Amino acid sequence: MMQSFSAFSVQSLFFALVTLSFVRMSICEKRFCPAPSILNDKPLYWKVTNPTLSPSHLQDLPGFTRSVYKKEHALITPESHVFSPLPDWTNTLAAYLITPSIGSHFVMYLAKMQENSKSGLPPSGVERFVFVLHGVVTLTDISGISHKLEVDSYAYLPPNVEHSLNSDASATLVVFERRYDYLENHTTEQIIGSTDKQPLLETSGEIFELRKLLPASLPYDFNIHIMDFQPGEFLNVKEVHYNQHGLLLLEGQGIYRLGDSWYPVQAGDTIWMAPFVPQWYAALGKTKTRYLLYKDVNRNPL
Repeated sequence: MMQSFSAFSVQSLFFALVTLSFVRMSICEKRFCPAPSILNDKPLYWKVTNPTLSPSHLQDLPGFTRSVYKKEHALITPESHVFSPLPDWTNTLAAYLITPSIGSHFVMYLAKMQENSKSGLPPSGVERFVFVLHGVVTLTDISGISHKLEVDSYAYLPPNVEHSLNSDASATLVVFERRYDYLENHTTEQIIGSTDKQPLLETSGEIFELRKLLPASLPYDFNIHIMDFQPGEFLNVKEVHYNQHGLLLLEGQGIYRLGDSWYPVQAGDTIWMAPFVPQWYAALGKTKTRYLLYKDVNRNPL
């Protein structure tokens, strides 16, 4: 009797598990399966505005952060962002990521615009570059002409040029500002563009893809690079140079060497690199890396 009951129980359990497997397969085919998968319908750069704040097994650890601040470099990760009202802007919060107090000669911040928000102007003599990470903003220039800026679009505004950025709904920008280094008989012009409209440039000795969002001509004292790495690709040159960098990782993950330290990094992370700090990057994971990089150019270091 006991043997018969056990055999019946095992047989029932087996059929129950098989039935559950078919039900799960059917649900998955209808896209109700909760199992993790690679999603292709997410907005571009969505991990920057919806970051993974920390590894899951450390989320409840008080005081945990991947952020690091040192004399010659800094890694600022999303769990460390502190947002507060942005002066002279309406309905906008900002997290300053890089400022001169860290040792830079430029400012880099995230601006979260809310419903019916409007930008202020930078201080006199300061140029501005904005790149849209989320949402849509409208740039109205000195001529009164409006330009619609969507994700992956950008604008460069010369110093002392009247303009405004407006948003009817939520939008997120990364903004760079610096005091313009004037050269006699040279002036910059307003530029509006998008990453996908910029050509790929030669990268002698390197395998990453490079786009420059500003002209390489002498009037411009900085540039913004968009750099793409496929999984497993890395910088060939272990760079040491006089230029400063401000970097925002837009997609992917990898390892960044800064000085004598090696940091795992992912989309949403910001890096400041002082002059002459050794630097190197390798892309890891299953998807490409893309990062946005500020670099001062075209000026004598003296």
